[in-house]
Amino acid sequence: MSTHPSNLAPALERDPVCGMNVNPAAAKHVYSHDGKNYYFCCASCVEKFKADPPKYLSQKAPAPSLVMLGGAPAKKQSRDSSAQTAPKPAAQAAAYVCPMCPEVRESKPGACPSCGMALEPDVPVTSTRTEYTCPMHPEIVRSAPGSCPICGMALEPRTITATAEENPELRDMTRRFWVSVALTAPLMAIAMTAMLWPMPLHRIFPGAALPWIELALATPVVLWGGWPFFQRFWTSLVNRSPNMFTLIGMGTGVAYGYSVVATLVPRIFPDELRTMAGYPDVYFEAAAAITALVLLGQVMELRARSHTSAAIRALLDLSPKTARLLGADGDEKDIPLEQVKPGDRLRVRPGEKVPVDGILLEGRSAIDESMITGESMPVEKSPNSNVIGATINGTGSFVMRAERVGSETLLARIVQLVGQAQRSRAPIQRLADRVAKWFVPAVVAVAILTFAAWLLLGPQPRFAHALVNAVAVLIIACPCALGLATPMAIMVGVGRGARAGVLIRNAEALETMEKVDTLVVDKTGTLTEGKPRLFSFSQAIADDPELFRLAASLERASEHPLGSAIVEAATTRNLKLSQPEQFTSVTGKGIRGVVDGRNIAIGNQALMIDAGAFEKNRTMAILTPTDGTTLHVAIDGTYVGNFVVADRVKESTPAALRDLKAQGIRIVMLTGDNKIVAASIAKQLGIEEFEAEVLPERKLEIVRKLQGQGRVVAMAGDGINDAPALAQADVGIAMGTGTDVAMESGGITLVKGDLSGILRARKLSQATMRNIRQNLFFAFVYNAIGVPVAAGVLYPFFGLLLSPIFAAAAMSFSSVSVITNALRLRNVKL
Repeated sequence: MSTHPSNLAPALERDPVCGMNVNPAAAKHVYSHDGKNYYFCCASCVEKFKADPPKYLSQKAPAPSLVMLGGAPAKKQSRDSSAQTAPKPAAQAAAYVCPMCPEVRESKPGACPSCGMALEPDVPVTSTRTEYTCPMHPEIVRSAPGSCPICGMALEPRTITATAEENPELRDMTRRFWVSVALTAPLMAIAMTAMLWPMPLHRIFPGAALPWIELALATPVVLWGGWPFFQRFWTSLVNRSPNMFTLIGMGTGVAYGYSVVATLVPRIFPDELRTMAGYPDVYFEAAAAITALVLLGQVMELRARSHTSAAIRALLDLSPKTARLLGADGDEKDIPLEQVKPGDRLRVRPGEKVPVDGILLEGRSAIDESMITGESMPVEKSPNSNVIGATINGTGSFVMRAERVGSETLLARIVQLVGQAQRSRAPIQRLADRVAKWFVPAVVAVAILTFAAWLLLGPQPRFAHALVNAVAVLIIACPCALGLATPMAIMVGVGRGARAGVLIRNAEALETMEKVDTLVVDKTGTLTEGKPRLFSFSQAIADDPELFRLAASLERASEHPLGSAIVEAATTRNLKLSQPEQFTSVTGKGIRGVVDGRNIAIGNQALMIDAGAFEKNRTMAILTPTDGTTLHVAIDGTYVGNFVVADRVKESTPAALRDLKAQGIRIVMLTGDNKIVAASIAKQLGIEEFEAEVLPERKLEIVRKLQGQGRVVAMAGDGINDAPALAQADVGIAMGTGTDVAMESGGITLVKGDLSGILRARKLSQATMRNIRQNLFFAFVYNAIGVPVAAGVLYPFFGLLLSPIFAAAAMSFSSVSVITNALRLRNVKL
């Protein structure tokens, strides 16, 4: 069962204040008014609404500039749909809106009166435009690059393209960094020289010249190079969402502001704070160096984060650019892939990529499907076999019919699923979220206490020590390391799984998979191939090949999989089948009809009794096998024999079950098949717990019973009949085959559809969760050690103080180290 991508998007609610589309399932800000829940993008909008609900409920909803994860791309309201192609009348002059406050609309460019950000042109956003989202807050989605209004981090593309696009944020930060380095270098040289040889500098720069030179060098660095940080600092205050840039803005602003005041009006400071030159010590070099180092950290972080999309980009790059179309007259021509339509006949030559999903019509070949399924062995394909777009054809040539194209191909659906899963949040992230909520206020409080303690108890110059250590506390703290620990590992881990044929629907399933101790498996299509095959045809009377042909001819009219197995076997034997007449399907019993003037009945014992066959020849007990499904055949009221149709166990199943049991996982098999078949399969595979003739409701009951015993249950099934049990299980695993993979049925989908994929999913879960714990441990320990050291706890014992410059370096590299550790998951062996 497949799902069109548009069906996966949840219903969205409109923020009545700013007009943004909000996903109710992920919204953090909800307020009830007159018995109705309203959803908001941020705390600021909630407060505005609480103050005057009628004001916002009565006004026309503003045009949104943001959409939340899971929704269709929001288009800004335009009074003229042709505004992009035709000149606007005077009455429809261009409007400018604020990216943070979309209710603000002006007729000309300028600054937002609410938050001070530059206004942007209000232009319609098409669905092909790249969307940008925050890695820490996936509910935030914008149509253009920028920063997250919650945490201040640079947004990154949510819609990944096959080719890596230039990141404007990275380009801007890189330019600011190099200019800042050029101006900070002489500042640091002056500071170092002043510490080593203070008198020579005063001879070179007499009087008040030195502080003014430092002011001239530091001002462009802090006010231009660090301007994005101050913008995000201000946004954090406006939105009441303190974050890393709140601390950076406060620390850098305090150091720079104090130094400016000391340079402009030095006499307001007491004599004990002034040097022999009559000026207090200034910290321009610290403010500039902090800015340069934070810029360096941003550049490194943006570059590292771009690698997290490598898995999706690699998948997109698999698709061929053209397809070879066969015309009705037999002519062949290459056309762009975008022009392929369902029903088109396409030729695939040796070594070429299959252009789209479809059915093989003519020819045979072996196709390498490893990029989709993770399996290295080529798969033999013959007429009527499914072929998957982007897989690689072997040495054979064949003609195929296009079935699914564009966004409905398996590859496109995989890319969409991976992208959605990468933005989902794992339960373990709640711990980091709780800490981060109080982190910034706690750091500010520690900085204030540090300043007061050094000012009251520290050595001379007390004020200087108090200021420097308070700034160091503000700068070294890094809430982003905490926030990035989980989402970065999830993004890389989900991408790695896609390359191995393990599709993760959400981060919760990925986290839970490592805890699973009980695996409930369906038989058909999970343990077995899911495609019945004819094992034998036993005749009760003289050996007559005509009996097989007559029975197979009747099955031509049947759509049942068992009948298809019989017809396929007859085709393999090159039997010439006849057209059946008076075909009737007898519910719960079998089929009846006339072939070549003979009355044929095929079905179970009840149908044979109705046909009067067993009264004439009671041989059923001898001919009934110990396993498989038996279809009895009667011709003209005489029992002539039976077909045995059975589903073969997949080659990978026995080894996968042994490995799962070796990991201590309890295996329970549930099947709707009869008890004889179930017992045979269970014995063959060494499964001790099984239940046969189970309806979907019973599977659900068994899963609940196991959960009630304290078991963490994974349910593996075909994703259709097992849907209730898949939804109830702690982890639902949809066993997919070809383009019919049921992505929406469970938290994890295995493209190839065998149990070896469950082992890969478990290894992936274990590796990802181990990586997340490493990241969280580093982030917690870093902040737990860094903040006290910056506050000066080591000074009474070792006389050590941490310079704000070193604090900035440590803070910048902390986030980068978390991302770098997460990127190691790209190479984990599954």
